[in-house]
Amino acid sequence: MRLINVQAFMRREWMVNMGCRMGRRAKVLEFRNDEATDYAILSHRWIDQEVNYNEITELTKIEKDEQDEIRHRDGYRKILASCEQAKRDGYEWLWVDTCCINKESSAELSEAINSMYRWYQNSKVCYAYLHDVPGTSFPTKSDKWMYPNSDGQPEWFSRGWTLQEMIAPGNVQFFNKHWQHIGDKRTLARTLSQITRVPEDILRDGLSSNRPCVAQVMSWAANRKTTRVEDRAYSLLGLLDVNMPMLEIIRVSDDQSVFAWGAGHFGDGGRTGSILADDPSFFWDCGNMRLMDRDEFIEDVVKKWIPEEIHSVEDHFGVFPVTNRGIHIWMLLISSENSDSVVEACLPCWNDYSPVRINLVLWNSNYYRYPMWADYYTDGTAQFRQVYLRYQDPPPQSDVTFKIDDSAITNDGFTCCTIHRDKTEDEGGHDGNTLTPTNTDPVCVRIYSNSQNDCCFAVGFGQCFGKDWIHVCKSPSEKAEQVLNRDIIFRDMLWSGPDSAKSMAEARRSEDDHHDRYVWVKHFCFPGSTWTIRMSCVMWDSSNNCGAKIEVFDRSYSGPEKWIDIHVEGADNPNRDMRGLMIPWRMKDWYRLWWYGHLLTLSRAPNGTRDFCCEGNIFDDLGSLPPKPDIIPRKDGIWNRKGSGYVEAYNRKGSVCLYDPIAWTLPCNDDVNSLLACLSTRLINRCLVRSVIGCPTVPPEGFSNTTTFYRSSDGSTMFNSITPLCDFAKPFVWYRHESIGSGSDELSSKELRAGMMDVDEG
Repeated sequence: MRLINVQAFMRREWMVNMGCRMGRRAKVLEFRNDEATDYAILSHRWIDQEVNYNEITELTKIEKDEQDEIRHRDGYRKILASCEQAKRDGYEWLWVDTCCINKESSAELSEAINSMYRWYQNSKVCYAYLHDVPGTSFPTKSDKWMYPNSDGQPEWFSRGWTLQEMIAPGNVQFFNKHWQHIGDKRTLARTLSQITRVPEDILRDGLSSNRPCVAQVMSWAANRKTTRVEDRAYSLLGLLDVNMPMLEIIRVSDDQSVFAWGAGHFGDGGRTGSILADDPSFFWDCGNMRLMDRDEFIEDVVKKWIPEEIHSVEDHFGVFPVTNRGIHIWMLLISSENSDSVVEACLPCWNDYSPVRINLVLWNSNYYRYPMWADYYTDGTAQFRQVYLRYQDPPPQSDVTFKIDDSAITNDGFTCCTIHRDKTEDEGGHDGNTLTPTNTDPVCVRIYSNSQNDCCFAVGFGQCFGKDWIHVCKSPSEKAEQVLNRDIIFRDMLWSGPDSAKSMAEARRSEDDHHDRYVWVKHFCFPGSTWTIRMSCVMWDSSNNCGAKIEVFDRSYSGPEKWIDIHVEGADNPNRDMRGLMIPWRMKDWYRLWWYGHLLTLSRAPNGTRDFCCEGNIFDDLGSLPPKPDIIPRKDGIWNRKGSGYVEAYNRKGSVCLYDPIAWTLPCNDDVNSLLACLSTRLINRCLVRSVIGCPTVPPEGFSNTTTFYRSSDGSTMFNSITPLCDFAKPFVWYRHESIGSGSDELSSKELRAGMMDVDEG
């Protein structure tokens, strides 16, 4: 894009005012990359006295009278004021649509129309100049006397182009006719929503993953006007995510090389999204590309893969209509044994002496472009079939940060290094336990190796279509050196990413509304060995962080290699260490009890125990640990909501009435979590008693030698000795060995969720 050099413009203006002679070649407009430049941008209502590209660039070459006439126009004063504001805000570059586009060039004008939304979106600040607002406050009420031609609002709100200029930038600052600041988009979101009918969340967050439907976008523009009829459509292109020139090329041509950008290299092709290139620069390596005719394509490509379908190719070769779902096209697709979602599509083109292939990924029944690695092709099965190629990018994704806990395996002799596509970090160590994949670096990989047992594997972390994923690349010991090959690692990780993302997303579709209260677990088995890797992850939606725990066991596991969800407590707290997560554990004869407005599920303590005394009891293990004053259990009375001394606990078989019960509860704090971490190294398959509800030894009046009685479902009363109720849980870190070496050939997902239900619940 062409931008105003603010400093050069201001210097030129100063020299004109001072009567100084200027070089006739002084430049105030320069081309810059909008994605790599910090710039301000102007949004305004066009008036009759605007200044165009030629007048700005030729200002120093024209006569003084004509020069003065241009400099005294309102349009020029507007540009000057914008430069002054940009200078105050610390920006060196400014874009103004009146003078930064050479409208005599049809190619440049076409590029500007299709890039306009992106240019406003990439700006650091947008100055919205309301030329007809005289006051020092933002107009919040309709005033048809002051604004009779624009439905009672400033004209800026009635124009077609300013709709996207309001939505696209993240930072919009409003100025009145005297260039006094009168507000910004975020703080004025509610008022702006009332004026424009654009929802507040769109104004605050932009067109994110919740992209509105076409009809809704059209409704925002329904009452807006443009000077030219065609601008009504042009001003909506960015809002509707439409790229006009590439689609027009497809409509008039059957040249499939339009899809061949980035073929054979990662580079500019290293993104997931539209089948169409964003810019001509994406075709930089296509200088030697040429088309195949139908016969050549059939003889040199199709017959190699599916000779029996030649007639299908002849019937459908070169036909690809553009539909609302995507580009409907017949293609020769080659599958891969490494992925169910990623395929290669053969195009009827030669690049140098090789047939061109591009990567596609299947997502929600449509195919998108997918990153490709140089000089690598699959040798799977092929078929000639119809597909829909999406020409819109998927909704923008928020970067997810993986916080990794691999202490369990690095303490066992494993070394770790983190690698990215073009660099290696933390070689020989694991100091950087936070990884954030990006659009340009979509996969982060950690390699673990242990020379003593010749065990080596890689763990990949990435995102695909806004879904985070984790994948383990395993290798038998005799081929462990292959895992250290960077190209092989990233090829396998990229191709496994979509399937891993789908698998994790499917596991997270729990029937429980509180999906953020689950930890997801998956086992990966080394082929031909007893080594098993366990991955555990928890997603904290509020902070967009994903906690990941990696463990390795020298034990066999024959269960399913799929993600299993385990119900835990505290998983929705991003400040919670994964070691402190607790798995609810229900024993037989459970009861439900209201306690301070919460419905608790409790189990009858075994052997008539009255206190904290159960296998895995945290208080039985305190002797070998430093004293922790903050783990003393709290003692509370439980009161009946009706005011009587009896509290009723019930299940489907009947109920239990407790007389004047007392509860002892273990606190949930950092001291308890750190203690669990210490105990977890030696406690396996053990429960923790966190709460106990007991009754006093003095029986109630009218009863002898008992403080607890049961009322069955038929209304009869039965007496029993003291039977307190308990709340059990298993620390998540203690859970890690249960399905490893258990002696069973396979554990079902229900068995893996062991603590979620007892035998009575089925």
